[in-house]
Amino acid sequence: MGLWSKKLLSEFTLDKQIQGKGFNRALTTFDLIMLGIGCVIGAGLFSITGIAAAQNAGPAIAISFVLAAFGCLFAGLSYCELAAMIPISGSAYSYAYASLGELVAWIIGWDLILEYAIGASAVAISWSAYAVSFAKDLGILIPECFSASPWQIFSLSGDRFCYGAANIPAACIVIAISLLLMRGIKQSSIVNTVFVMIKVTIALIFICVGAFYVNVENYSPFIPENTGVFGEFGLSGILRASGVLFFAYIGFDSVSTTAFEAKNPQKSVPRGILGSLFICTIIYILFSIVLTGLVNYKELGVAAPVALAISKTPYPWLQWLIKLAVLAGLTSVMLVLLLGQSRIFYAMASDGLLPKRFTQLHKEFKTPWVCNIVLLIGVSLIAAFVPITVISHTTSIGTLFAFVVVCAGVIILRVRHPDHPRTFKVPLFPYIPLLGIATCLLMMFSLDIMTWVRLFIWLAIGLVIYIAYGRKHSIKNVGQ
Repeated sequence: MGLWSKKLLSEFTLDKQIQGKGFNRALTTFDLIMLGIGCVIGAGLFSITGIAAAQNAGPAIAISFVLAAFGCLFAGLSYCELAAMIPISGSAYSYAYASLGELVAWIIGWDLILEYAIGASAVAISWSAYAVSFAKDLGILIPECFSASPWQIFSLSGDRFCYGAANIPAACIVIAISLLLMRGIKQSSIVNTVFVMIKVTIALIFICVGAFYVNVENYSPFIPENTGVFGEFGLSGILRASGVLFFAYIGFDSVSTTAFEAKNPQKSVPRGILGSLFICTIIYILFSIVLTGLVNYKELGVAAPVALAISKTPYPWLQWLIKLAVLAGLTSVMLVLLLGQSRIFYAMASDGLLPKRFTQLHKEFKTPWVCNIVLLIGVSLIAAFVPITVISHTTSIGTLFAFVVVCAGVIILRVRHPDHPRTFKVPLFPYIPLLGIATCLLMMFSLDIMTWVRLFIWLAIGLVIYIAYGRKHSIKNVGQ
């Protein structure tokens, strides 16, 4: 199935575009950039930056952000070429189907659940923790047992303890976002833009206000001397930090899942991907420069480094704004993840790999509401009853695996179909996609063994489902 002729590849793309005619094409380039920013900038901006500075790079964390951005750019450019060449929904799943065939496409589609659905569950749990803290600041107390999974234990007075009942706030936010996504893509895009504006504005307020209280002595030395251990400061520390910060950029690929709802996907999807990456990189760099200027990098290895930085200014009200920014950031991340997952499910179902029911669009709202209902139930249950420690480490490896396949897909389609129309081409071919593959593989191999074990178990479950259902109901096999 991966050995497409030029005619078959064109017919494949045309057939997919016909299948997507029921969607509401309402998204502009600006909307797609906002979706990209919505998924990229989350709580990581306010936590991972300080930790990476304290443990790896020092004030040179700004350089690490640049290097991490280049790593993402390699994969991002590959996404852009495939999005322009195959302007259909489904992201890496659809690109894998066109370049590597049905089995690999299924593996990637199943793998992407780790990034989108499971990732949304992890974000919902983090959102719950910040929401409970924010509510406490307002004088509203939410019992711990109703904001934690049954696997978590809390100490009471004396020697007593109790288990959590369910993470109710996490489940509620998933349900609310899912209902919004069913209501319509334009409404969802507007809400996402509002949350993006809130978190970006607050980040810029922190940057502008904090800049007046920077102590330039904190920048000396800008690149701390290596301790003798690889990754602990020096040039190796900058590289190690870039690997850590790479995950702060994950999410830009979600823009490609909305191709059926973009007004001009061949142009706006690549612009959305690159535009969101560029804006996020600028914000990350400026934020890290101010953060390490306010507080010496040695002191930033704490759970809330931004709170420590704000204490260096005479404006304690910034603490409240930062919590609001984190909540807005996590909300937009969940929205885009759940949006992307529903579109991937739709694409897989249209190929027969999932039940056809998943391709049903709402008559009025023109959204894949069945997919949204399934995600509403599944993701909310995971967020309510599974601790974040179990699910948080599985998302990154799934994303990197998808990036590898997309970069490989660019090379394969360039070789097999060099004359196929492309409104965007990866520059410096084949070096950029090869660098993307190498970078992502390097990140994958840096992850712990248990993350790999969970990935293999997950893929094994997926293969069983494919053999039992997907292969038998595939439109490729049903039509034979």
